[in-house]
Amino acid sequence: MLQTVKQFFDCFLNPGVDDAGTVSQQKVQMACAALLFELSAADQHRSEEEMTLLRSILRKTFNLDEQALAQLWDLAQREAKAATSLYQFTSLINDGFSYQQKTVLLEQLWMMAFADNRLDSHEEHLIRRIADLLHMTHGDFIRAKLAVKAANPTA
Repeated sequence: MLQTVKQFFDCFLNPGVDDAGTVSQQKVQMACAALLFELSAADQHRSEEEMTLLRSILRKTFNLDEQALAQLWDLAQREAKAATSLYQFTSLINDGFSYQQKTVLLEQLWMMAFADNRLDSHEEHLIRRIADLLHMTHGDFIRAKLAVKAANPTA
């Protein structure tokens, strides 16, 4: 049992690098998914719209088939529930993502926040914290919010 838990953490949470010195793509995917799960619960209500959008974001962003999506979904959900800090996820993203990729993630977080056609103050606060931990500027935060809001006028 302990060996299985250790293997899980080694595979998906330790910020290890591969032979080329880059952060494992699986770890970055799990970190992104976990942040999106965290955001979906920020307003104390996970809507069907949010869950549908979350699946779509993960599938398209990481080009996942149904089996890989299901595995990532389960892992990210467990990690989001067990997390004590956002830093464990954002540090992996900072090590594995370019500025442009982090900008896309920020927009995806806003898409999740607007998925139920209302913006909760807890969601906005969480996105602000994540943006700070990703070393994004306040301008990046606002630009992403406005871009998503412009693309979805009902939000």
